[in-house]
Amino acid sequence: MTEESETKPARVVVADDQTVVREGIVMLLGLLPGVEVVGAAGDGEEAVRLVAELAPDVVLMDLRMPRCDGVEATRRIRAHHPGTQVVVLTTFADDESLFPALKAGARGYLTKDAGGDEIVRAVHSVLSGDAGLSPSVQRRLLERLSAPEPEQAEPPAPPDGLTTREAEVLVLIADGLSNQEIARRLSVSTATVKTHINNMFTKTGLKGRAQAVRYAYRKGLVRPPTG
Repeated sequence: MTEESETKPARVVVADDQTVVREGIVMLLGLLPGVEVVGAAGDGEEAVRLVAELAPDVVLMDLRMPRCDGVEATRRIRAHHPGTQVVVLTTFADDESLFPALKAGARGYLTKDAGGDEIVRAVHSVLSGDAGLSPSVQRRLLERLSAPEPEQAEPPAPPDGLTTREAEVLVLIADGLSNQEIARRLSVSTATVKTHINNMFTKTGLKGRAQAVRYAYRKGLVRPPTG
């Protein structure tokens, strides 16, 4: 006897809301060695219930299902039944389907054009601690991981050479705070607040708090109220 023939078959639940597809997958897997279908579910709620009842090794999970979709069902299964792995078996391989499913805890991801042997390999891969991904999904993941990260835009510098703290004081003036209130808000002395205000007036050429308020709105430091 070989080691493979002595290995117990993987106990599998199939979850798919389309009866013809679900029954076809069950029939296909029944013809293949290495797996045993122990249950079939028509939606995510039923899949979660069957996992609690049957404790299968793997769920083959469709994504677009009523009541509870495959992503939510995967999240619940992995949270409450960590001994059961999930392999997604779906028509869709777009980012909006792939990445939420993987984040929810799926260890495998196949599209429904996968052959029976590929499904069995994916099942045994996830049980051995590996990922069970179709070649097209692997390529998509590599493309996503190798794509350059978008550059984070630097916040615009305060206008007219104002320091960050001077601009902060200006915003608080526009909010109607007094020097004493600004000092308390920033945890500094009133004298320090006056120094910042004098520096701000010198750099901008403003005269008085009313002009400072208009300046703050004109420069976009404060947004006018809406509604």
